[in-house]
Amino acid sequence: MSEVERFEFSGVGGQALAGQIHRPAVEPVAWAIFAHCFTCSKESRAARYVSTALAERGIATLRFDFTGLGESEGQFAGAFASDVDDVVAAADALRRRHRAPALLLGHSRGGTAALAAAARVPEAVGVATIGAPFRSWGMAQVLDATEIGRLKKALLIFHSPQDNVVSIDDAREIFVAARHPKSFVSLDGADHMLGRRTDARYVADVLASWAGRYLPEQPAQDLGEDIPEGRVVVEGKTSGLLQRVQTRDLTFAADEPLDKGGTNAGPNPYDLLLASLGACTSMTLKMYADRKEWPLESVRVTLRHSRIHADDCKDCEKDSGMIDVIEKDLALVGDLSDEQRKRLLEISSRCPVHRTLLNEIKIRSELI
Repeated sequence: MSEVERFEFSGVGGQALAGQIHRPAVEPVAWAIFAHCFTCSKESRAARYVSTALAERGIATLRFDFTGLGESEGQFAGAFASDVDDVVAAADALRRRHRAPALLLGHSRGGTAALAAAARVPEAVGVATIGAPFRSWGMAQVLDATEIGRLKKALLIFHSPQDNVVSIDDAREIFVAARHPKSFVSLDGADHMLGRRTDARYVADVLASWAGRYLPEQPAQDLGEDIPEGRVVVEGKTSGLLQRVQTRDLTFAADEPLDKGGTNAGPNPYDLLLASLGACTSMTLKMYADRKEWPLESVRVTLRHSRIHADDCKDCEKDSGMIDVIEKDLALVGDLSDEQRKRLLEISSRCPVHRTLLNEIKIRSELI
């Protein structure tokens, strides 16, 4: 879950560098910096997905444009040392205005820059690279293997064996130079730019889980471990619409789309309502079919919510005002007879959530 806010800071030469911070809905557990790929920008798919995923796990993440790229000022000269200085400047700015970053992350040459800058950010406990070169594509700057070995920071290396821009041999050189704790994750089938949405999301999910091993644990009250079944806790800030939802051991987001004033980091409340009804319907049908030993292989439930005038509803008891209508389409896969399909359609209206929505509901609100 993340609220996105603009963040500007000064580079080594005084140029204004533009960035965006993805904030969790609650107080961050830690802060991170994401460095984008060569000639890319902070708006790259990898930068956006990774930053969002980390924020959903309580890690505030800054992604920014290197000097002369995107919205940042200055002249882009392609100098690797400038990228490293920009990462250090970003860390200095976070240290002054929020908190020093515990994680340095980077994609392609941004990963190499994050690794080279790590020694100059003492608070950083971990570094992660995605398709990063060990050498800066023939330029004079080369990562120092000895310095990598002295970092004493956790290292996570992502690289695709099919990467035709940066050889996987570069990942091997970085891995060999580093000391433990170090980890390597093969992105089999991915291209260098993480062009497929599934590849970018996979990197984001693994990275966020890995980071949790090296960061302070969240307070027990934030984890939801003591939340009993049947109770849900929703928490949000007044600065945005993003909400943190906790149920038992699970934490996820609720939000609104960008055109409604949200950040699109999670389903909106009505999406969650429909999802609840759809999940309950599917579960009910599967349990019924299993008990009857019917060959139901899968259930797909498509739901839509709308509001119509009572005059337009022929089968509604209410004859004035507006009525909420939920349409539920069922796709049943399996070698089922017509009679079995008809029966399952009848059973679909017996799921507990369906019944709850049709019953009289009393909602009591009080301050605590």
